[in-house]
Amino acid sequence: MNHSRRDMLRNVSCGFGYLALQSLCGRPAMAGGLAALAQQVPPIAPRAKRVIFLCMSGGPAQLDTFDYKPQTGKGDKKHPGSVFEFSQYGESGLWISELLPATARHADRLCVINGMHADTGIHAQSFLQLHTGDRLRERPSMGSWITYGLGTENQNLPGFISLNTSKRSVYSSAFLPSAFNGTPIGVNGEDMGQATIRNVDSDHLSVAAKRRQLDFVQAMNRRHFVERAGDTQLEGVIEAMELGFRMQSEAPELLDLSTESQATLDRYRVGQQKEAVGTCRSTDFGRQCLLARRFAEAGVRFIEVNHGSWDQHKNHRRDLRANCEATDAPIAALLDDLYLRGMLDETLVVWGGEFGRPGLTPEDGKDETGHNARGFTFWLAGGGVKGGYVHGKTDPTGSRAVEGKVHFRDLHATILHLLGLPPNELTYHYAGRQHRLTGPEGGQVVQELFS
Repeated sequence: MNHSRRDMLRNVSCGFGYLALQSLCGRPAMAGGLAALAQQVPPIAPRAKRVIFLCMSGGPAQLDTFDYKPQTGKGDKKHPGSVFEFSQYGESGLWISELLPATARHADRLCVINGMHADTGIHAQSFLQLHTGDRLRERPSMGSWITYGLGTENQNLPGFISLNTSKRSVYSSAFLPSAFNGTPIGVNGEDMGQATIRNVDSDHLSVAAKRRQLDFVQAMNRRHFVERAGDTQLEGVIEAMELGFRMQSEAPELLDLSTESQATLDRYRVGQQKEAVGTCRSTDFGRQCLLARRFAEAGVRFIEVNHGSWDQHKNHRRDLRANCEATDAPIAALLDDLYLRGMLDETLVVWGGEFGRPGLTPEDGKDETGHNARGFTFWLAGGGVKGGYVHGKTDPTGSRAVEGKVHFRDLHATILHLLGLPPNELTYHYAGRQHRLTGPEGGQVVQELFS
């Protein structure tokens, strides 16, 4: 077949549009597009509409936060427990550490899982398993699976946003269509005061000029699509470019906190993060929590907020105290606002990290901890879960879960179920077989957590 010079230029121009989208998304475009993000009716009655995941990267020490273990025994047989004081809070009498006084005000809203366990105590692998269900290979993130199943409530915004992370595993859609990729805002260690969505906002062209520019590229892409009918990859490019344009009108406004009162900024401690201590990185966690609330109000389906690092080996007491001080008030403010705005019942808040840590014995003089994937703590709030409730427990030393054990795949199954998605039936065909967030083994929905 002979091609004219005009044909060649037309096809090359389509390629430029494709490359522009690759630059926008930071990865090759895949099948699926904006239509895939249309809001879906859940197959089963949902208890929650959205998720805010408060990811504490590095592994919070469960015995110093929510898993109270009094020192027991004598001498060399003394069981390690917390070196911090615990008290009971709320009508439920939930035991919470002195390090988290603001979160403790919400004791009767917390559903604490003290029987968590994972497959490995290696940071990278367990972090990957927490987010994707697989500890060895790149797989779609939990947020991507959820937007794949439910779409988004706001067609002008992504269905999945990840704040303050540089780890691709947190927001990657992997083999799912690229429409379900998370949109990262900020990276670890970066000042969140200047949070932006990369390549969305620009001031070198007016909105009208941008629209004309996009219409020109899209016209070429659509002509190209006529010749490649059924090419879902190209269709996804066209639709995702439209989403990118619409984000320019809504996303910058959501990221602008100047409309919030000073009292609100103070409650979230926006801009009040102290200088980093030890392994604790200086990030404006309060700004992340406030942005999470704003994105939830705007209809984003899955928002992940990240704080690290909780990887305290030496100087455990100092660094743990610093991390709790940085996160306690903002988390409490987020729960306050969700409740007062009538959103908590339909928003599932999840708190936890990739594993936990063994306890300290005050008498041995040491101030260092290791990794513990055999028993640790998560908590949930809102979204149809029981408040003031503790599920499962670890042994007297806090070293392993012995009752009410919940694996990451069970946690994933429970979250999907609360959103109205049958956890082991939400699948995607890739590389010759069906894949799911809960993995080949499947996950068990923990019904005891539900109100």
